Amino acid sequence: MPTILSRRTVTLAIAAAAMPAIAPAVAQTDDWPKQPIKFIVPFPPGGTVDPVARILQKQITDATGWNIIVDNRPGAGGSIGTAAAAKSPADGYTWVVVFDTHAVNPSLLPNMTFDTLKDLAPVMLVGTSPMAVVTPPGRPFKTFGDVVTAAKAKPDTITYGSIGNGSLGHLTLTLVQQAGDFRIVHVPYKGGGPMTQDVIAGQIDLAIGTVALLTPQIQAGKVRALAVTGDKRSPVLPDVPSLAEQGFPNFSALAWWGVLAPTGTPKAIQDRMHAELAKALAQPAVRKQLGEQLGMDLVVSTPAQFNTFLGEQVARWGKVVRDNNIKPD
Repeated sequence: MPTILSRRTVTLAIAAAAMPAIAPAVAQTDDWPKQPIKFIVPFPPGGTVDPVARILQKQITDATGWNIIVDNRPGAGGSIGTAAAAKSPADGYTWVVVFDTHAVNPSLLPNMTFDTLKDLAPVMLVGTSPMAVVTPPGRPFKTFGDVVTAAKAKPDTITYGSIGNGSLGHLTLTLVQQAGDFRIVHVPYKGGGPMTQDVIAGQIDLAIGTVALLTPQIQAGKVRALAVTGDKRSPVLPDVPSLAEQGFPNFSALAWWGVLAPTGTPKAIQDRMHAELAKALAQPAVRKQLGEQLGMDLVVSTPAQFNTFLGEQVARWGKVVRDNNIKPD
């Protein structure tokens, strides 16, 4: 399972990263930055990665006066913008904010033009969030166990939507079906908007998406939440049991957000950016925005911790893609 820090460790990590590391980094980066800094977001506005980047951009700019530009470069599950970052000069002026697709793409997209683990340097795992499984109010399911029972009685008759083939939601419910020995039918969508509209309208039986995407619909009573995919309940949806509570012990699948730099970016500059990210994430207003708007549990990792986490994620989800011969949309 992925190595995720405890809340106490997170608090200590924020304090440690925000203070002692700054002095040596500042001493070695007196002439940086001399020009605008770019945060590449490999997704369009309107998802979850864009607000993470913009919240961090604003806080760091307000604190340092740096000119930071958010550059949206969407396409191919985030791989187009991430490739642009990987191929950028390693001079500290290009950073990329990635989503969980970053760990799936190496196995799902065989023609990527960069190496996920070699061409980008992990800077920080910002945070994680469980996904939610929901159903239209008119469906009979009250728990995820009801879904399993119905699917075992009539295999391949229950449909579920995700944001696309190879998405974390798709891979998660693939694993859950294998663990629970039942079968439901995947319906891939081109994004969370169309999927959410269809589950509200009752066109599909279930949908799986980030807590940030589905919580407004849950709170409005437009869909009913059956489970979250973390190993514990989400603070945003405290009344919704986890899959681990419903017959899948120790199961956890989390969406996540992180920051990387082109490999070769000077360590002093990476350390300086890490310190500024940690200071930004220590601000109560930022923590509230990311927690309430995105349902994010802040991690604020070290680069080494993020590197370990990335390796685990690439290995875990790559195996699911390969074992099930999953292809992109």
